[in-house]
Amino acid sequence: MHEIITLQLGQQSNYLATHFWNAQESYFTYSEDQESAVNHDIHWRPGIGADGTETYMPRTVIYDLKGGFGSMAKTNALYNDLEEGQTPQALWNGPTVIQKQPTIPQSAYQQSLDAGLEPPPLTTDSVRYWSDFNRVFYHPRSVVQLNEYELNSSIMPFERYATGEDLFSSLDKEHDLLDRDLRPFIEEADQMQGISVLTGLDDAWGGFAARYLERVRDEYGKTAVFVWGSEDDVLQRGLAVPREKRLLRLANKAKTLTEVYKYASVVVPFTVPFAKLDPARLKMDAGSQWHCTALLVAAMESVTLPSRLRDRRNRDTMGTLADTLNAMGKQNVASLEMSFDVPPSEEEEEDGSKDSRQRQLMSQKQSGHAAVLAKENPEGVFLDINFTPSDQLDYVRRRGGEGDDRPRVFSQVLSSRGYEEDEQAKEAKEDEEDERFKRKSSYEPVTRSYHTDLRFPLLDSFPQIFKDDNGELLKRGGSLNVTSSLSMDASVCKRLKSLRTTVVRSIGMEDREQLGNELMEMADEYHEGWSSGSDDGDDD
Repeated sequence: MHEIITLQLGQQSNYLATHFWNAQESYFTYSEDQESAVNHDIHWRPGIGADGTETYMPRTVIYDLKGGFGSMAKTNALYNDLEEGQTPQALWNGPTVIQKQPTIPQSAYQQSLDAGLEPPPLTTDSVRYWSDFNRVFYHPRSVVQLNEYELNSSIMPFERYATGEDLFSSLDKEHDLLDRDLRPFIEEADQMQGISVLTGLDDAWGGFAARYLERVRDEYGKTAVFVWGSEDDVLQRGLAVPREKRLLRLANKAKTLTEVYKYASVVVPFTVPFAKLDPARLKMDAGSQWHCTALLVAAMESVTLPSRLRDRRNRDTMGTLADTLNAMGKQNVASLEMSFDVPPSEEEEEDGSKDSRQRQLMSQKQSGHAAVLAKENPEGVFLDINFTPSDQLDYVRRRGGEGDDRPRVFSQVLSSRGYEEDEQAKEAKEDEEDERFKRKSSYEPVTRSYHTDLRFPLLDSFPQIFKDDNGELLKRGGSLNVTSSLSMDASVCKRLKSLRTTVVRSIGMEDREQLGNELMEMADEYHEGWSSGSDDGDDD
């Protein structure tokens, strides 16, 4: 079946994953004459509930701190086999006294879902936790609360890389986390294609993820592992954060990258680039994780669609995607980009007028149809929104052409959804079938493009952030055409060197040399050509 197991580490990652699972749940079809474009067995596992009924739940392990799950309990309607007031059986036969903290009340949205009623519209005020807009039941084994730290605690903040490392080491020593949490899901898989890890890069979850990945790589040495590393770009959000805090985040990020780089097949650092978003096309609340992760998941969920599609022409495994991107050997830090467009309305599609057809062709051109653009632009495709974190300096590369300030692309995977795949696109895809991992010259990237008619769903759990051509917010219940890409490019070299210059002077002497050398070794893998042997500003 080529199953994918997901690891969710931390509050922001769980916001992102909740949007992801809600989208996967929306792809299910319930009539015999319909077949979903998505193979659900890849991300979902069959099981038997407490009452003997069949269940279908995500193949995921969810880690969060105490208080991070909101109103969601470990058990649910499908697996809650205890009557109200009944206590679990234990070795102790004497009287018991149960002490409970005040429970967090369910949101009105969750209450309506449980009652089978039409849920009220969600707002930034009503979404307090990621569980407030969750539409999916999880297996009790998926829910792992870490009680050693509390969410948003000012007394014991979970914000340093070393804190995450120490927490994993202590828990793994006591419980063997892989055996307890991850291995049961892997052993259920017939032929696992990979592990998808969602984590923070610039906080303590980075240290937790690094040690977790080390254990995963020891146990599953050849498994494809994709790491989606979210960052809280406080400058982009316009927050006044002390310089020490920003330096701490950069130091956490540097340590996480150098460690995760050793174990992951692909690492994708990403954040919402608020300063570069077009307000005519997007309406974002910088203070809402619900909003921020919604935009991120539109790109992430779209670019990973090939790993779960039924269509053989446009389906590939995580391993194949990783091999395509890592064509140069040790390049595994990727950039995530996205373009989107509002699909024509039903009236426009039925009309078939010249204006409607012209609008559709224009939208394909503006949003960067993957197969066509990959053929027409041999130097790589650049989309509208680049999610590369802004605390890495932009890399400017000019080769003499007017306005040529974009980095050289070594390899790229593109996925388009919703657009009509015309004959030119089909020909471009057929041309690349025999040359999937080849380049015609040393300056042309290795590319692979995919297409599906399945549009990105705008569910009632999804915020209204996208605008149409008239500047009106798209209504919930609609859909979106999306083109997204993952690429390896030369900008990583400059960004890693800048990160090194900033960080090495703010950390202790015992870590400075090792961290600096590891960042330079990573940067050297992304040189465009032969190194001159001189790196300005690299000396400490």
